[in-house]
Amino acid sequence: MSSPRSSPQFDAVPPLAIIGWREWLALPQIQVPRVKAKIDTGARSSSLHAFDLEFFRRQGKDMIRFTVHPHQRNHRDMVQAEAELLDERQVRNSGGGTECRPVIQTLAQLGDHEWLIELTLTRRDAMGFRMLLGRQAVRQRFLVDASRSFLFSVNPHRLKQFGTKNDETGGK
Repeated sequence: MSSPRSSPQFDAVPPLAIIGWREWLALPQIQVPRVKAKIDTGARSSSLHAFDLEFFRRQGKDMIRFTVHPHQRNHRDMVQAEAELLDERQVRNSGGGTECRPVIQTLAQLGDHEWLIELTLTRRDAMGFRMLLGRQAVRQRFLVDASRSFLFSVNPHRLKQFGTKNDETGGK
């Protein structure tokens, strides 16, 4: 009997990169050079810690301005960001309640991988990670090894283009 991976339906599927249950990401379009994200396949959507949300219009487009503390337990490092508002959605939070969250689309970088993701913006002060990367962002791109961490890292040369020093501790 052949294994499921050797059946014809899997032969055409390219191999997927394996990532750990937590990884360092960059979000260059919103000027976040480095954020530690929990890979959460139980969460449908991805979310980013954001506060001081300000909605406005520019050239006929709905926009949002917000502030990010990209590193855990660090309230000094802040990134001011702007993005086009994609949507506002009801999302079930970790406590089981629902809340309306703004949604943006932005580029994510993980190692040599770059792709567009949707991010909901919410306060994550009390959460262990400033960002969750949900299953919609990883599906058909990565396999998640729940026993390992940091299999990819942000390229330090890209950090320089954002004018940030390469801080390996980054709010561990």
